Amino acid sequence: MTASAAPLPSETAATRLASRGDVTGFLMELAAEVGAESYMLVAIVHDQARDDARIVASNWIFDAVELIGRRLVAALAQGSFATAPGIRPQPLLAAHAADMDGLLTGEETKLLDVLGHGELYSLRLNVGRQRLFVLFSSPEPGRIEREALTRGQMKCCYALSQVPELLAASAAQDPLSDRERECLFWVSEGKTSDEVALILGVSANTVNGYITHAIQKFSASNRAMAIATAIRSGII
Repeated sequence: MTASAAPLPSETAATRLASRGDVTGFLMELAAEVGAESYMLVAIVHDQARDDARIVASNWIFDAVELIGRRLVAALAQGSFATAPGIRPQPLLAAHAADMDGLLTGEETKLLDVLGHGELYSLRLNVGRQRLFVLFSSPEPGRIEREALTRGQMKCCYALSQVPELLAASAAQDPLSDRERECLFWVSEGKTSDEVALILGVSANTVNGYITHAIQKFSASNRAMAIATAIRSGII
């Protein structure tokens, strides 16, 4: 009697993707496997006349996301170097990115390099109807293994295809109501609940209620985390 075959790594990973935290853990492991220092899972949504980026999971530092902005994230994800499954990945090297048919400006390439993304790969993921890309990057060229990237791309496609509802919810354009967004914005500007109440013409308890709802919708643990998530997603 022969022993049953061990499950594929991708199958094992897929069984534990029940939350955004699980997706983050999966991507952290995958980044380590391919030799990348940073990862970012991006959903591209069509917003009126332009494509916009929604960051589903990332270990980029907050300042880097803020400085680069969602427009550039969308451009990086969908750039000419983005690789479909089954095709050998090609890197974007920040030192030469300004020469790639107007993809990035000279200032943007310098910014990528300074922020530790000197070598960056964009992998397109076939996950239902969603337009998903995963970015892997490292400070210096040559540290990411291309063969491992190809395997990692297939793992991503398989694992993430098992949780379409989770990804759709994570990439939702704006889960906040107008009042929740206003309150969170003013708090991000340094206003207290009493000051926000005065600005909006409501009570401080009402302001705190709106902020609590926003924290819950983002699955955040406090105001600061909710504000960071909202800014990173372009909501405020």
